[in-house]
Amino acid sequence: MPGPISNASQLDAELNGGGPLILVVDDNLANLKFVRAQLADSYRVALAKSGPQALSMAAKNIPDLILLDIDMPEMDGFETMELFQKHDLLNRIPVIYLTANRDVATEIRALQSGAKDFVTKPFEKDILQHRISLHIRFNQYQRHLENTVKELEDSMVTSFSGLIECRDGNTGGHVIRTRDYVALLGRLLLEKGLFPDDLNQRELDLMTRAAPLHDIGKIGVSDSILLKAGKLTDSEYEEMKKHTTIGAKIIAKMYQRAPTQHYLSYAKKIAESHHERYDGKGYPNGLAGEDIPLCSRVMAIADVYDALVEDRIYRPALPHSEALSIMREGRGTSFDPVVTDVFVANDGLFKRRL
Repeated sequence: MPGPISNASQLDAELNGGGPLILVVDDNLANLKFVRAQLADSYRVALAKSGPQALSMAAKNIPDLILLDIDMPEMDGFETMELFQKHDLLNRIPVIYLTANRDVATEIRALQSGAKDFVTKPFEKDILQHRISLHIRFNQYQRHLENTVKELEDSMVTSFSGLIECRDGNTGGHVIRTRDYVALLGRLLLEKGLFPDDLNQRELDLMTRAAPLHDIGKIGVSDSILLKAGKLTDSEYEEMKKHTTIGAKIIAKMYQRAPTQHYLSYAKKIAESHHERYDGKGYPNGLAGEDIPLCSRVMAIADVYDALVEDRIYRPALPHSEALSIMREGRGTSFDPVVTDVFVANDGLFKRRL
């Protein structure tokens, strides 16, 4: 039997191998060892002696299920559960409380706190393993179902957006490429710890899902303007600019009808604000600096770069080096300087592989 976990290197060794990972949280070392002995034949098991330690360990190696003691000093199980519920990457992990407290009020509070189950000590090994297996399988099925629905929704959004893009002479590839650029640029910003108040993994996922809808408002712009090969007149340009507000109104109605689809709130911001400029000279609202939503500042770089390196009805594609020079020139005027610096520093990741 492996010895108690006392440092990160021992934790890593403990977590090698396959099978579901169970994180056991209890301030009593003897209890931890006992639970591990009961589960070690069927699962990988990690042990934590406090709530903060459990949160740190789970963030490093996301468990498939958590067994959580309630009666712990300093931070009890309910307080620990609150930490997990507030964490974007950990709040979907099924939690089973393990406790010697058998009163009904405690059991009710445990379930109300978000736990999936409640097992009293001392427990029967077979019963505990059955409960663990049941909740892991249910959670996996639920995730699979959600991912399937999400993929279907994203496919429909991308296809619909691609049809709209075709109206201005594009093949629809712009929608997919800009979505991928947003995902890549957002990931680079996240990895560097930039914009911590506005960007985390959940925000990035929503931003990426929203990106294909950035030009949905073009459905309300005349073909004579969208397909014009020459320079737009002042009045035509004013009509073209309306695609931002048209798009925002369309998406706002979509969000009213589907309020659980939170990516639509990002889609509305992106549709309305992706032509705003960092210096305040953009449209439709003349927003400047960080008054422009971060998702729109990221979208602006993705949108302009792809427009530069692809053929347009009014000009041929520019080489990557020339497009990159234009992007640099827009730093602090057209584009957020921080986002631009990350894009330029990693330009090779964005360069089209033809």
